[in-house]
Order: sequence, then structure tokens, then C-alpha cells
Amino acid sequence: MTDFSPLPQDATDATLVGRLFDPEVGGPCVVHLRGDRLVCVTAAAPTVSTLLEAADPVALLHGAPEGRSWPLAEVLANGATAGPAREGKPVLLAPCDLQAVKACGVTFARSMIERVIEERAKGDLAKAAEIRDEIGQVIGGALTDVVAGSQKAAEVKRILQDKGYWSQYLEVGIGPDAEVFTKAPVLASVGHGAQIGILPSSEWNNPEPEVVLAVNSRGEIVGATLGNDVNLRDVEGRSALLLGKAKDNNASSAIGPFIRLFDAGFTLDDVRKAELTLTVEGTDGYRLEGHSSMKEISRDPAELVRQAANRSHQYPDGFVLFLGTLFAPVEDRDAPGKGFTHKLGDVVTVASPQLGALQNVVTHTDKAEPWTFGIAALMRNLAGRDLLRAI
Repeated sequence: MTDFSPLPQDATDATLVGRLFDPEVGGPCVVHLRGDRLVCVTAAAPTVSTLLEAADPVALLHGAPEGRSWPLAEVLANGATAGPAREGKPVLLAPCDLQAVKACGVTFARSMIERVIEERAKGDLAKAAEIRDEIGQVIGGALTDVVAGSQKAAEVKRILQDKGYWSQYLEVGIGPDAEVFTKAPVLASVGHGAQIGILPSSEWNNPEPEVVLAVNSRGEIVGATLGNDVNLRDVEGRSALLLGKAKDNNASSAIGPFIRLFDAGFTLDDVRKAELTLTVEGTDGYRLEGHSSMKEISRDPAELVRQAANRSHQYPDGFVLFLGTLFAPVEDRDAPGKGFTHKLGDVVTVASPQLGALQNVVTHTDKAEPWTFGIAALMRNLAGRDLLRAI
């Protein structure tokens, strides 16, 4: 397995906040990376949501008194062990808590094409190569320089409809309205080192490396992290109405390792220029490398946030937003024409120089650790630690 640092290349200059499961208190702590240690700042910000609601989250974080601390290396080593071996040890959790987990789909031209292929293949991956050859050039050439929602996009839509190539995916890809959906319930996302799940019945699935924005209740983008929007292509390909079954399953949303807060050295402009890499390493020696460039996104991240949160959609505890991916694996892993799909034990790493690396191991959804610590459990835990008054 390739060794990736979970920290940004300029970690010494970055403001990094995360969540850690503390076995001594039986619940999560909000932690700030200070040097080589994760320092508990829960007394100042009992939840990450509370922290991001502050007028100046960076100042609050840096000014928070130091609580207990853990060596980063030790916590990462604990997280690298799977199953029962993780129990009773401090490990990283997803760095969001009370925020809604939202996602945008079909935000890159290449992924638009792949969604059209899924739709036409009706979930049959064997037909995908044939359909890709049939429509790839027509759609790809027409969409390379189209701005979503523009007058030109409307003209492209008309042309594609005339040729019989129009699709619901192209509607959200270049039409006026972005696709925004709920990826996972509050607190259901897994963090760095945890297992990620695919349905046992799925035969065509893939990782989706994405930037994830952290947004407060006022709609202000206050930071960013990495995410893996695990996707079941055969399920969604059968029907777009199965999006929930394709996207929202046990351990199917991975976020982390840390939220990097915006400050003088890291802003939304850095997100707009972010380059992501994806590495999949199988137990059989298989290796896949891919990338996603935020420079090629069809809608600006700020526009996606505006479409997600507005007078018609409020998030009083804030939200995190997956921005979509350019990556769509088409290389055959096994038989010719079968394309890529996961195998159990795949190690998936999403990395970016300014956001670090998020690494997870693929298992089946019914074998991954069950999600049992929900909102009620969090409230009981915080109440028992006399922390609710600070929220």
C-alpha cells in the first residue's frame, strides 16, 4: 500500500480542525492540529458546527485553551487498523458533525457523459463501451466549452434533443439548475482510515474523489476538505429514482481527514484551482490512478453553494457540500468491455497538495462497522460532559 500523508504539504501554515473519538469520554472531541499533536478544543467549541458558526473560526480555534492531546502519528496508526482492532482507541472521525451532508452531481463535462452512458446502459456495464463509442464524440465535442445555464447551453440542449441524445443528466449538467442531493444523514459519514461500503449486490461501482466545502448557517464558505462520494453505477443506471440507493448506504460517505479553514494562506480561490488525485490499490496488485481538476468544473463552487442554500433552503447547523468529480473510470479491470468496478480490500486514496489525503478500504455495506452514534447519542454524550451549554 502506498504511503500518503494525510496532511497538506504546507501543514505548518494550515489551520486544520477535525474530530477524534475519545474512548475515555465515549464520544467525539473537536481537535486542532498543533505541531505533531491533536489538541482537544471541545471546551471552546463542543461541535465543529459550533466552531464554524463563530464570527472568526480561525481566531476562536487558535485562541482556544489546550485540553488533552494525542500524538497525530499514534491516532493515524490506530485508524489504519480495521474492525475490532480500532475499538477502544482514539481514531479520526469525519470532521463534520451536525452539518447536513449535501452533494452536487454532474458538475463536470466528462462525468456528464458517463452518467448518460449509465442511463442508456440501464445498469448493464457490458453495454457501456459500445454506448460510449456511439455518443462520446457527439456529446463531448458539444460540451467542452459550454457554461451551464448560459444561452449557448440552451442552444446545445436544442441540438442534442434534435439528435435524440438529450438526457436528464445533461439537463442538470448544462441547464440552469444544478443537481443538489442529500448524500448521507447527519453524523453518518466516516473519516480517514475507516472502511467504506458498497452494496453486496452491486457489480458496477466506483470511487468519486471530490472537494467538500464547509458552509455555515449563513451560507458562508469557511473551509474545505476531501471526500469520496462512493457511487453504485449499476444501481443509478437502472433508474435515476434509485439515486438514494446508489448513494446513501452504510459507510458510503467518506470525508476528511481535516477541514482546512480559510485564512490568509488558503481561500476559495485555492479550491477553484485544486488538483485531486485518486489511487486505487487492490489486494491482487491492481493499481488505478486518476485525477480531478477543479479548473474544469462547469459551475463555480460559490454558485453551487448558492443553489444549495438560499431563502428556500436553510441549514441552521450548516452543511458540507461535495462538489462533484471529473473522474470517471473507464479502463477495464477484468474482462474487456467490463470497465472498472471495486473489489473488496481496495485501498482508495483521495489526495490534494493543500488538503492532504483521505484513505479508506473497501468492504461491503453489511460488513462495515454499523452506524450507531447518531444525534441523540451525541446530545447525551455532550450533556454528560456538561458541554451543551456552550453550543
